[in-house]
Amino acid sequence: MKKDSFTIITVIILAFVSMFTGEIVTMVMLGFILISLQNIHNTLKELLVLQQEKQD
Repeated sequence: MKKDSFTIITVIILAFVSMFTGEIVTMVMLGFILISLQNIHNTLKELLVLQQEKQD
């Protein structure tokens, strides 16, 4: 649930900012990059937990 709420909040903020600046495409691409980085971060955290459990 936490990951979904972060994504929804990010999309809403980017949509709000892009309406005022007129840079819709730029904001959409930055949103994709931000969401991708968040997914990579979460995957690396999960791998770290698995590796630590394996070593114990």
